[in-house]
Amino acid sequence: MLETSARLLRLLSLLQAHREWSGADLADRLAVTPRTVRRDIDRLRELGYPVHSTPGTAGGYRLGAGARLPPLLLDDEEAVAVAVGLRQAAGGVEGIEETSVRALAKLEQVLPDRLRRRVSALSSFTVPMPGAARGPGVDPAVLTELAGACRDAQRLRFEYRDHGGAVTRRTVEPHRLVAAQRRWYLVAWDVDRDDWRTYRADRITPTPPHGPRFTPRRPPADDLAEYVSRGVSHAVYRERATVLLRVPAERAAERISPLVGVVEPVDEHSCLLHTGAHALDVLVVHIALTGFDFEVREPAELTQHIRAIRDRLDRSLGPDRAPGRPRPGP
Repeated sequence: MLETSARLLRLLSLLQAHREWSGADLADRLAVTPRTVRRDIDRLRELGYPVHSTPGTAGGYRLGAGARLPPLLLDDEEAVAVAVGLRQAAGGVEGIEETSVRALAKLEQVLPDRLRRRVSALSSFTVPMPGAARGPGVDPAVLTELAGACRDAQRLRFEYRDHGGAVTRRTVEPHRLVAAQRRWYLVAWDVDRDDWRTYRADRITPTPPHGPRFTPRRPPADDLAEYVSRGVSHAVYRERATVLLRVPAERAAERISPLVGVVEPVDEHSCLLHTGAHALDVLVVHIALTGFDFEVREPAELTQHIRAIRDRLDRSLGPDRAPGRPRPGP
């Protein structure tokens, strides 16, 4: 059984990680009796943590708004270094984006104003090196606001700017944030359009107040990463294609970003690429530049377009340099 002080920290961590717990679930997690849980909840309240309780069989415990983490044992320089590192990681260090956003939100809650200004200044006056990998700018504060609405199952209101610059107002039930190569996407149920939608986070401007709370819906897919990839790589485009690549899926995935195509294994020697573009010319160039041999599965118009481009390229070589003709001697 955990000692009282360690158990209180564990209880606080559980309350921060989950929107609401029943007394029985907390007792089970902590290996104590429900009566001990009630006493520990009272201790947290005495320490200033606003733990709310709901009576009845469907009731439980929830950490209220305004709760703060215990003080971090970091000096000023360490706190600034950690915050800057988390901001950079939140921008797209593979594999830790979502964790970085959560940690950054917690850290910024306890940073004194003087340190918060230092972190902001360092981020604002840092110039990226030309040629380095860059993505659309996303304010970490927006990401943490979106993540919090997902966590709390709270309706979200925002202005959304589409690729053409038009701005619309949206009210959604947020489900998850999906990170892909320095781009962030919000998967949410659009209340007005009565359907699931995917939104680029860098095009979102929150317009609080948010709310009310909602009952989460069944997500649009089990694999949300693939769902978003399909949506942004080909489903939104006027021209869409499926081609067979004569290369293993693992090798194709190393070269093809999930933002521009979905790779589907066929066998150990080949895979299908689902992709799209605004024009057939762009599709041809994109597929050709993968560097892999391929066969068009659909649409038939793409095959015809490739033939037309092939003939145009042949003609560009001139009559003396067309394929199959020997070059004239010097």
